[in-house]
Amino acid sequence: MPFAPCRPRPLHSRLRLTTAPTAALLCALPALADAQGLPHARLGPDSVALLRTVLSALLLVCVLWMLAYGLRQMLFALQRVWGRYRSPYDGVVQADWPALTVFVAAHNEEAVLAQNLRCLVASDYPADKLHIVVVNDRSSDRTEAIADEWVARHPDRIEAFHRRAGKAGKAAALKDAMVRARGDIALVFDADYTPAPGLLRQLAAPFLDPEVGAVMGRVVPRNTGANLLTRLLELERAAGYQVDQQARMNLRGVPQYGGTVGGVRLSALQAVGGWHDDVLAEDTDITFRLLVAGWKTVYCNHAQCHEEVPEEWPVRLRQVHRWARGHHQVMLRQSLALLRSPMVGWRERLDGLLLLGIFMNQPLLLLSWGLMLALYYLQGFDLLTQWLSPHLLALYAAVGSFSVFMHTVYAVLLDGHRERLRLLPLQSASFFASLPAMSRALPAAVLDQWGQRELVWAKTRRYAREVAP
Repeated sequence: MPFAPCRPRPLHSRLRLTTAPTAALLCALPALADAQGLPHARLGPDSVALLRTVLSALLLVCVLWMLAYGLRQMLFALQRVWGRYRSPYDGVVQADWPALTVFVAAHNEEAVLAQNLRCLVASDYPADKLHIVVVNDRSSDRTEAIADEWVARHPDRIEAFHRRAGKAGKAAALKDAMVRARGDIALVFDADYTPAPGLLRQLAAPFLDPEVGAVMGRVVPRNTGANLLTRLLELERAAGYQVDQQARMNLRGVPQYGGTVGGVRLSALQAVGGWHDDVLAEDTDITFRLLVAGWKTVYCNHAQCHEEVPEEWPVRLRQVHRWARGHHQVMLRQSLALLRSPMVGWRERLDGLLLLGIFMNQPLLLLSWGLMLALYYLQGFDLLTQWLSPHLLALYAAVGSFSVFMHTVYAVLLDGHRERLRLLPLQSASFFASLPAMSRALPAAVLDQWGQRELVWAKTRRYAREVAP
């Protein structure tokens, strides 16, 4: 349903409506604790003092951590609006285009596979340099039949790689399918994506630079009008790509290869050990292994491709849990390598570490709420306020969680969809709904790392009606 036009209030007045709840509690709870005068539990004075000190120190770490990310998010938002836009490969129109292999990851994708292949066949990329491989990973529906029918129609351009056994997961399937690649450049699409005719050229252009190891385009939801959830996810995608990814590209930080609507240089991939099939976020994993080895990842904001986003909350929550868990796995594996690599400059090192720890904010936020409650009953805020100056608390109140919504505001304005700002208050509800799922991902990732547990890949449900091949 289209949005009715409205006259929004000035941007600065809207932004002041959003505050950091954690910071507000930090400022208010000392007075509440004094007013309550609650007795301490059956602990001696020394034990109470030690407990207060430990809890205050933990809360200080949480606040400083989230403040660092708040400042990071604010920097990205402001840079995106007033800073220099950097997209060095936009002007490449004619070139000696490299041989390109497009891998379409498909597991039970009968509803969407045909439209993806139809779009790829209609691409304006030179036909003699384009090879399409459908990676049918153990599908139990009509995916295999649809793939074979498209191969029969275009035997010179499409090949089907039917994988009927092996380890589950996209990374494992791609790892096995890479033997079918032609040339040194591989693009990867999920089966629900619909690339425009010029998208393959836009993604291939950065690979003309021999230092580029991976390329990422922008993902745009196409089923935005399905319900409120899809509208909120459209805001999230806009903030993540239009502001966050592009700002990191502008600031020469670490743009992230996102696993679809992107590609990798196969020689670089092979040099860093190929796809790892024991991680849930193979895209984040390859981003950092390439970075540590000295390869660049490029984000192309103009290279847009449409996807289908979840239309049900349970599907959405499983998806963000998988993302967060996979991201934590990479953080546990690659942080030290990033710090030690002589190929990484200080700017990429700092941005990379912050990117690896981005999903720590959710469990730390829950932890900080618990710490504040404990200090409230222990009347321990006097010690905390000695460590956290009023100026620091004021800064945290200004940017602690408010800056996350700045990304959405500026992304919407940059895209020219001002009327969608009316959904901004509901985005906080979406965040709180996802908070438990993302927080559970941290202990799960730690157990994955230490316990060598076998990973289970949770497929995202598709909602499109079946498209005839």
